[in-house]
Amino acid sequence: MKLTVAGYWGGFPAANEATSGYLLEAEGYKLLIDCGSAVVSQIQNYVSIQDLDAVVLSHYHFDHAADIGPLQYARLVTGMIHKTSEVLPIYGHAYDKEAFAKLTYKSVTKGIAYNPEKELRTGPFTIRFLKTVHPVPCFAMSIEAEGRKVVYTADSSFQDSFIPFAEGADLLISECSLYKNQDGSGPGHLNSIEAGVIAQQARARTLLLSHLPHFGSHSDLIIQAESVYGGRVLLAKSGLTWTGA
Repeated sequence: MKLTVAGYWGGFPAANEATSGYLLEAEGYKLLIDCGSAVVSQIQNYVSIQDLDAVVLSHYHFDHAADIGPLQYARLVTGMIHKTSEVLPIYGHAYDKEAFAKLTYKSVTKGIAYNPEKELRTGPFTIRFLKTVHPVPCFAMSIEAEGRKVVYTADSSFQDSFIPFAEGADLLISECSLYKNQDGSGPGHLNSIEAGVIAQQARARTLLLSHLPHFGSHSDLIIQAESVYGGRVLLAKSGLTWTGA
């Protein structure tokens, strides 16, 4: 399984960057996890728009789903250019009926509601969900394929249920919107220490800090997470890849 970071900023994209978007590849199948602001622009550095096989959304805040519209237009236009007509499935929860309805566009994309209580299988990937602590319905994901397990916290403040959910993850992609001693329980976000605690207690092999803040020094986030976690800590950046090593 291969992961490529297409976007990693929280809230809004920094110049020439994107918010949440992660490309997972296994057995030739290309799965996009979240599609935030400017992800459509960035993802084309790594994969052709028409080669995407599916999209799964954690929730509908703009920094995770703003580029669904541009993606739909891109599939429409590239389909005309390349004379392809494959419908792109976009999986999302149905708790926000208005947002979910927008996932279906003409014969280009089709919104498919996932049941957070059940496994979702798409291509070689098996995905389990965990409701997070966030102001709107949002779901973390545990994604397995080719004997590897990637866990994505999506947006959330700390909850004990992350520990068993992420148990033994080869890669834990944790949101890290805040620095140590900053409380994210109100807006529903994690700080660097909390991300490290989850990784340590879940015995994750590698921690990838993402959904990064627009202030402070990001290198401090690594130092802070490492103070409570003994594994490898990576800081998200555009084009960063992970292949399970």
